[in-house]
Amino acid sequence: MIILGSKLQNTPIMSLQTGGEIAKATQAIIDPESLAIIGYIVDGPLVSAQENGTILRIADVRELSDLGFIVDSIDELVNPDDIIKLKDIYDLGFRLRGINVLDERRKKLGKVTDYTVETGNFVVQQLTVHRPLLRSFNDTELVIHRSQIIEVSSNAIVVHSEAKIPEPSRAEVTGAYVNPFRKSNPAAESVKTRE
Repeated sequence: MIILGSKLQNTPIMSLQTGGEIAKATQAIIDPESLAIIGYIVDGPLVSAQENGTILRIADVRELSDLGFIVDSIDELVNPDDIIKLKDIYDLGFRLRGINVLDERRKKLGKVTDYTVETGNFVVQQLTVHRPLLRSFNDTELVIHRSQIIEVSSNAIVVHSEAKIPEPSRAEVTGAYVNPFRKSNPAAESVKTRE
């Protein structure tokens, strides 16, 4: 299922152990290398206030349902210092929303306002880009697929400016019906066969 990233913000985190909400997912932690969400910064009354914050790893989520993220227990919430790879990405402070989007000639296309996520693997599939004022007369928003992304840095995303549409190929099928109306001049050919 594909869902907007903004819809997952402030999603409740439900515990099977307590049978209720233990926190809310406030902000996505996105790996800029793969554009995959690896976790969420969480907040709530049951979460102890730690210096670096508390995180829910996507790997610890059992299911995403109408109720929210479902986990086994509150023990699934970790400190960023507990997991080295998570801490490295967390320390980058990469935020997808609000980042500039440039074409390959480094001309600004706009800023990311939202993105879509595949909930099976939590990988960002598309970026919604709000155009600058002067360019927004024709198109107010652009939707950019992840296949168009060339480079991701801490302050900009570079994309192909033009999408390449594959040419449809026509294959000749043996024994296929020949349309008599597609011949160059069917009337002239019928006259020749009578003579």
